[in-house]
Amino acid sequence: MKHWKPPYSPDTYTGRLIGYARVSTPDQRLDLQIDALRDAGCAHIFQDHGVSGGVQHRLGLDAALSELMRGDTLVVYKLDRLGRSVLHLADLITRLEARGVQFCSLTEGIDTATPGGKLVFHVFGAVAEFSRSLIRENTRAGLAAARERGVRLGRPPSMSSQDVVVAHRLVSEGRSVAAVARRLGVSESTLRRRVFDGESLSSY
Repeated sequence: MKHWKPPYSPDTYTGRLIGYARVSTPDQRLDLQIDALRDAGCAHIFQDHGVSGGVQHRLGLDAALSELMRGDTLVVYKLDRLGRSVLHLADLITRLEARGVQFCSLTEGIDTATPGGKLVFHVFGAVAEFSRSLIRENTRAGLAAARERGVRLGRPPSMSSQDVVVAHRLVSEGRSVAAVARRLGVSESTLRRRVFDGESLSSY
């Protein structure tokens, strides 16, 4: 397979070419990717072996991202070596752009240092933002539907109705708020909020 090679022009690349290679299973080999990255001029190549593309934090990728400096270019053999989802890819490339780092994918011929590559980047960004909007919209719709069905949202109360009754009785018997809170396994602020709801406790 013929691989795209970046032009060695100082006007296009002002920093280093940093390679990243990944395979999903332990029995797969990295040779093809590493050879292509070396042919493209990558002096440093970081690797993840037997790691799924769905995992956002990977040792090799994190090391590559930490190594990159302004003016450098992150190079991968194929786009899916960097990530599986469009949202994850767009977030990574957006982070790189914010740091002044370019991105190249050899097989797809994507190079954000070129006008065509910048266009691809902006398309990725638009698709990612569209995906986020859909997620937010679906989340709001799901919450609204749950409320209509009478589903109680949020964390369950830390004190049951029986706990509230017990707390009132113990405090009225002269127990301190701190002691009652310890007995029921809640914080004093929770006890004050759930049991007395703003009632003055200065007498307790």
